[in-house]
Amino acid sequence: MPTTTNGDVSLYYETFGSDDDPVLLLVNGLGSQCINFKSGFCEQFVAKGFRVVRFDNRDVGLSTHFKDGKTYAIEDMAGDAFAVLDAVGAGTAHIAGWSMGGMIVQAMAIRHPGRVLSMTSVMSGPGPLTGQRDDDVIAAFTAPPATTRTEAAERHLAGLKAWGSPACLDVERITADAYAAYDRYWDPSGRQRQAMAVASSPSRVEALRSLDVPTLVVHGDADRLVPLEFGRKTAEAVPGARLEIVKGMGHDYPPQYWELIVDLISSHALTASTKS
Repeated sequence: MPTTTNGDVSLYYETFGSDDDPVLLLVNGLGSQCINFKSGFCEQFVAKGFRVVRFDNRDVGLSTHFKDGKTYAIEDMAGDAFAVLDAVGAGTAHIAGWSMGGMIVQAMAIRHPGRVLSMTSVMSGPGPLTGQRDDDVIAAFTAPPATTRTEAAERHLAGLKAWGSPACLDVERITADAYAAYDRYWDPSGRQRQAMAVASSPSRVEALRSLDVPTLVVHGDADRLVPLEFGRKTAEAVPGARLEIVKGMGHDYPPQYWELIVDLISSHALTASTKS
């Protein structure tokens, strides 16, 4: 089982593609394990010429879980991501993060811009995600942690009904994904600790304004959990950033959007490589 460490954190990771190709690091969102980046999704990037790396953030999956209640910040999780890049021998890399993962890649670019060939922030924002949400979104997000496999699937489905892509609600697929995550490693307290990291981390707007890293921001116009305004704020903060608004996409990336997302990120990364 491939693992690396960042201090007291053990990090599980996997790679796809040739060691000779440029690295594309994919960074997960809140409570999400690396298997959420499906193998088929990763292989589409491989077909574009990238060596793809996916990993479990701290407190999810097969990485370290801080059941003693240790607190940390998004910046600490950025350090984890760099440790994974070090483990695969990537002095530089393209980085792409979803939701909380978007915050992590922003923090990575701020800390070590010279190691970032390009950055893509997907359905994310440049700081704490404050503001009002609809009642059904709040209810799904704050629901009590599931205690059984069936409840875990029900909670996952309820969340995607509230904030997922409306035209892509595939109950069978969503339920299977929830079961896979539950069976691999179920730890709702880890999700809560990650949520505390998001809430406690300061705004990155000022730091992003001085960033000189090719940046793409991707956001769905149907995102009710992290509304489009946060994607706009990210793009406005980073000089030269490009915002791509995906029609009909919510706070998820179902298979119906894979080809579009892969094309957007790949073309952005390849353009950045050509200009560097």
